[in-house]
Amino acid sequence: MASQPDVMDKLVSLCKRRGFIFQSSEIYGGTGSVWDYGPLGVELKKNIKDRWWNAMVRSRDDIEGLDAAILMHPRTWEASGHVAGFVDPLVDCKTCKGRFRADKLEDARCPQKPSKQPGQHDACQLTEARNFNLMFKTYMGALEESASVVYLRPETAQGIFVNFLNVQQSMRQKVPFGIAQIGKAFRNEITPGNFIFRTREFEQMEMQFFVEPGTDMEWFEQWKQLRMEWHLALGLSPERLQFHQHGAGELAHYARAAFDVTFDFGGTLGFQEIEGVHNRGDFDLTQHQQFSSKKLEYYDQLNNKRYVPYVIETSVGADRVTLAALVNAYREESVEGEDEGRVVLGLHPSIAPIKAAIFPLTKKDGQPEMAKNIMNDLRMSFPMDYDESGSIGKRYRRQDEVGTPFCITVDGQSTTDQTVTVRDRDTLAQDRVDVSQLKGYLAAKLLG
Repeated sequence: MASQPDVMDKLVSLCKRRGFIFQSSEIYGGTGSVWDYGPLGVELKKNIKDRWWNAMVRSRDDIEGLDAAILMHPRTWEASGHVAGFVDPLVDCKTCKGRFRADKLEDARCPQKPSKQPGQHDACQLTEARNFNLMFKTYMGALEESASVVYLRPETAQGIFVNFLNVQQSMRQKVPFGIAQIGKAFRNEITPGNFIFRTREFEQMEMQFFVEPGTDMEWFEQWKQLRMEWHLALGLSPERLQFHQHGAGELAHYARAAFDVTFDFGGTLGFQEIEGVHNRGDFDLTQHQQFSSKKLEYYDQLNNKRYVPYVIETSVGADRVTLAALVNAYREESVEGEDEGRVVLGLHPSIAPIKAAIFPLTKKDGQPEMAKNIMNDLRMSFPMDYDESGSIGKRYRRQDEVGTPFCITVDGQSTTDQTVTVRDRDTLAQDRVDVSQLKGYLAAKLLG
C-alpha cells in the first residue's frame, strides 16, 4: 500500500510551467502518452543517465558500452519471442468505445459516470478478449507492398545479445563481463498513462552481465544489492524503495529469478517498478544461436571449455526514474512570515538541472555586470541561471521550484569587498563567500 500523498497533478502542472515536460504536439491537441522533455527536463534526465553510465561503464573495467540500432533484422524478434508472445489480452466496449486490458479490468475505470470498473455498468458491452501485439510495425524498402516488415524495438536488450561476441572479442573481455546501453524503445501500450510512468516511447538503461553457468545466482544477488544502492545514492528516500520478488505466476518463462526495485509514487499508483533485475539463464543467447545458425559460445581458454553464458539483466526505465526523482523531491513548505509558503524540488544536487542561480540585488551600481561576470566564470564548471527580474523573494521561489541547490546574490557590499551571499535551498542558511573562493565552495557542496 502507498503511504505517500498523491502529488501527480501538482507535479504535471509544475513540469509544464517550469519547462521540465510538455505533452507532445500539444498545439494539435497532443499525442496520447507521448511526452517532450523541455529545457530543464532534458537536463534532469541526462544527469540521471550520466550517473547510470558512470556507475555501470566508466567506473568498472568489466562492462563495455554499446549503442545498437533501433531497427533490427525481423528474425531477431522471432528468436526473442516478441513476434509470437509479446501480446496483451484486449477487450473493447461497444458502448463507450473504451479499450481495456482483459487481465487488468479491476485496475481500469469506465469513462461513464459514476466511476466503475469496465463491465459494471448495465450499459457496458464488452467484447471477447483478443490478443494484441505491442510492437510498432513499419516497412523497410522503396515500396510498402514489396518492402520487408520491420519493428521498432520494444526493448534494447536484444541489441546487446546479438552483439555479444562482437563486443567480447573486439574488447578481449573474459566472462564474467557486461554490456550496457541507453536507448529508446517503443510499445503500443493499450492502457498507458500516469504522466511519464507508462508511455509508448520511452528510454531504457539496460545492462546484460554474462556469467558462467553455476555462478549466476551469486551474481544475481550482487547486482540486486548494487542496483538498490544506486537508487539510494540518487537521493530517493529509503522508505519509498523496496524489492518485489516475482512469484511463480509472475516469472517470465525463461527467468530463473527476478526482483523489481519498486518506488512508492504515492496516491493510488503506490509502489511500482522502476527497475528489474533478472536471471535470464541462457535463453537469449541460445535462441539467437538457433535462429541465426551462428555459435554464440564463449571459449574459456584457461579451463579449455566452451559454454553459452547465463545472463543477469538490470533494466531501468530512465523516464520512470526521472518521475520517481521528481515525485520524491516535491514538497510544500510553510515559511515563517509568509502566507503562501513555497514549493520545493529537493533534488539531489548531482541531478539538479541548474546547480546555482545568480541574482543582482538591484539593476544599478554595477551589480548586474558583476553578477554576469561571476556567472560566466562559474558556468564553465556548473550549469548556471541568471535572474534579475522581480523581488529577491520571488527569484528564490522560482529557483526552489526547479530544484536549484544554491542561489548567489550580488548586493551593495559585493562591489566593495568582492563577497557574495550564497543561500542553501534546503536549510535556507546564508553564507558570505569571497568571489575568489566561490567555485571551490560550490564544488565542495555539490560533490560532497
